[in-house]
Amino acid sequence: MSAPGVGGAGVERGELADELAELAGRLEAAEAYLHLDRLRARHSELEAQLADPGLWEEPERARRLSAEYGRVRSDLEELERLRRSLTEARELHDLALEEGEEALEALRPELREALDGVRAALEELELRSLFAGEYDERDAVCEIHAGAGGTDAQDWAEMLLRMYLRWAERHGFGVELDEVSPGQEAGILSATFIVRGRHAYGLLAAERGVHRLVRMSPFDSQHRRQTSFASLEATPFLEDAGDEVEIDERDLRVDTYRSSGAGGQHVNVTDSAVRITHLPTGIVVSCQNERSQHQNKARALQILAAKLAERQRAERRAELSALAGPQAKVEWGNQIRSYVLAPYQLVKDLRTGEETGNVEAVLDGDLDRFMVSYLRWRRGGGAEQPG
Repeated sequence: MSAPGVGGAGVERGELADELAELAGRLEAAEAYLHLDRLRARHSELEAQLADPGLWEEPERARRLSAEYGRVRSDLEELERLRRSLTEARELHDLALEEGEEALEALRPELREALDGVRAALEELELRSLFAGEYDERDAVCEIHAGAGGTDAQDWAEMLLRMYLRWAERHGFGVELDEVSPGQEAGILSATFIVRGRHAYGLLAAERGVHRLVRMSPFDSQHRRQTSFASLEATPFLEDAGDEVEIDERDLRVDTYRSSGAGGQHVNVTDSAVRITHLPTGIVVSCQNERSQHQNKARALQILAAKLAERQRAERRAELSALAGPQAKVEWGNQIRSYVLAPYQLVKDLRTGEETGNVEAVLDGDLDRFMVSYLRWRRGGGAEQPG
C-alpha cells in the first residue's frame, strides 16, 4: 500500500493536469464564440477611425465609436489575460512535476488560486454567449407599474424598484431615476429609470413581465394574506433612437406639472416635470428629475423614441410569429415570477422553474441566478429573442 502522501499527491497531480486541459478547452471555446479574429480586426479598424481628427466634428458618432472601442479592447485584454494566466499555471505545474512531490505540494495553493481565478473569469465570459439579441449590450430604460392589489400593489411596486436599484448597484451599473409617481397611501404607482452598463438590457429583459407577491398584508387591519401584482417593462435605451423612428411634434401632447418626491432644491419650485403622450400609439412617458423643463422634455423624448423603436421591432416579431403559426402561451399568462412571503418563503420563476427560499436576498437585489437561468432557457428555445 502506498504511503498516504504519495497516493494523495498522485491523485492531485492528475486532477490538476485534467483541470488545466479542461480550462484550456473552455478558453478556446470562448475565443471562438467571442470571435477573437474579428475582435482583433475590429480593434485595428476602430483605432484608425478614432485617430482621425475629423471624427470629433461628429460628436455622437465619435461617442459611439469610443464606446465600442472600449468594449472591444476590454474583451481582447480579458482573453489575453486569461491565456497568459493559464500558460503561467501550466508552466508552474510542469515545473513542480519536474522538481518532485514536495515542490508540487508547496505550489498547490498557488496553483489552486490561479485555476480558480481562470475558472471564475471563464464563467463570466460564458455568460456573454447567452446574449444573442441585437441590443443586449445596451443600456435599458425600465418602467415599473403597480397592478391589481390596491395599496399592497403600490407598496410592492416600490419594493420592486428598490430590488432593481440594489441589483444595479451590485453590478456597478449607473442608474438615472427619471420619474416616480407616489402611491395614494403608500408605495408608488409607477417609476421610470435608466440602467447604464454593458448588457444592462440583455439582463433586464429577463425580468420583463408581471411579478406576483403573496404576503400577510401590513395594510390590512386583520393582517390577512394578500396577493398583489406589479410589472416591469424593459426597453433598450438608444441615445440615437431618433435615427430609427421619426416623431412628429403634431402627434404629441406635452403636459407640464409640478415635480414630486426627492430630487433636490429645484423640485416643487416650478412646473418643470414633463409628461408626453404619443397620440397615435397612446404611449405615455414622463420625466421630472432634470433641472429644467427643457431638459425634462429632451429626456422624455429620448425615452419615447426608444419605446417607439421597440414597438416597431415588436411588430416585426409579431409578423414573423404569425407566419410561423400560433405559439404556446406561457402558463399564468404574462406572470413570470411569484414571491411568496407567507405561509412559506419561496421565490419561483414560472418560466424556467428556478427557485430559492432566500426571499430576503432576492428582494435585496440577488437576481443573477434568475436572469442566467432565463437566458439559458431562452437560448434553448423557451422564448423568442428580445430586441
